[in-house]
Amino acid sequence: MLSGTERRPLPRSLYADTARSAPAEAVLNGDLTTEVVIVGGGFTGLSTALHLAEAGVSAVVLEANEPGWGASGRNGGQVNPGLKWTPDQLEAAFGSELGGRMVRMGGEAPDLVFDLIARHGIACEPVRGGTIRAAGGRKSEAGIRDFQAQWQSRGVDITLLDRAGMESEVGTDAYALGCIDRRGGNLNPLGYARGLAEAALKAGVQIFSSTRALKLTRSNGRWQVVTPRGTVTATRVVLATNGYSDDLWPGLRRSIVPVYSSIAATAQLSPNLAASIMPNRPSLYEMSATYAYYRIDAHNRLLMGGRSVMRDSGNFSDYRTLIAYAEKLFPAIEGIEWTHCWNGQVAITPDSLPHVHEPADGLHIGLGYNGRGVAMATAIGRMLARRAAGGSAEELDLPVTRISPMFGHFAWPLAVKARLVWETFRERAGV
Repeated sequence: MLSGTERRPLPRSLYADTARSAPAEAVLNGDLTTEVVIVGGGFTGLSTALHLAEAGVSAVVLEANEPGWGASGRNGGQVNPGLKWTPDQLEAAFGSELGGRMVRMGGEAPDLVFDLIARHGIACEPVRGGTIRAAGGRKSEAGIRDFQAQWQSRGVDITLLDRAGMESEVGTDAYALGCIDRRGGNLNPLGYARGLAEAALKAGVQIFSSTRALKLTRSNGRWQVVTPRGTVTATRVVLATNGYSDDLWPGLRRSIVPVYSSIAATAQLSPNLAASIMPNRPSLYEMSATYAYYRIDAHNRLLMGGRSVMRDSGNFSDYRTLIAYAEKLFPAIEGIEWTHCWNGQVAITPDSLPHVHEPADGLHIGLGYNGRGVAMATAIGRMLARRAAGGSAEELDLPVTRISPMFGHFAWPLAVKARLVWETFRERAGV
């Protein structure tokens, strides 16, 4: 954990260079009291705060760096619908009532994102061009067909795309099958985070940057969050630290794996070249072990994301494989300058589902979006706000589970590499 007063600067990225400016910042100096204190100024925390304020509940956000500093301001900008599990899997595992609510929450999460953007006038380059799942092999082809059939049976228009359809939508003949979900879209995630922060501030939320939560205690039915220069006392606490969780609450950091994901961005492509790649401006992610995701942004840049070195890096030498893959998919971009590269940590859970915990009275935790944080963190923030405002646990759209620290968590970088090797072998072997 960093020292109490140390703030890490926002890493250089395309978003940091192009997003709307951040709202005016304040640092907590002194003690204050509120109804709900939120630790973490990413999508989860900001959505929670905004929805609390709109419900008339006072809220304070404590952010160690600045709003959007973590994965919220560095991700691929994909607004993807649904959870990692299929609707049938969710309903089989959690029952038709809770499982059905989980299906609906995931499917409707992009609507919430784009509604917030419209309602608050958030400048973040939103495009609702859909989300494409691309098959990486025979097994994923079968999975895509099953996925499409399950959602179609629930009245959702998801279209299967054969090789010709994929080539028309994506601009490459690399995929034999895929499907497009029109509910999805994309945006500049740092701009979205900053817009949520500004909307929350206007609604009456107090947001303190460079204010790390150092200690969390409870006495006389109230919570105290200690920071370097003051203490916030509240009836309820929401922990919204996701992939950058530390040891503020015992075991939480070790309940998720903070996997790194990388993105490289080209210079602006010519209008003709940009029009030949994803002309309708969807986002795409591959259903494969090697896993790549990409899109064309509002300024005709190609953003290519995928697996990363397991450390912070802004060095192009660590992105050579990712860039080479982009040029394999789209040979016409060879020779185009790559201007930005960056990475960050996303929280992966053992069951690939978001987790909600309530380890003590008045303490609410949401994390673990498994690469789907733009839509899911926004939706879970709203859900946590309803709970912190007095709603019952039974009304939550996710099960409340206990925190389960992983055995041998310290070795997670090796485990991630080993799993990638194994999954790649199985995919290539067709098993």
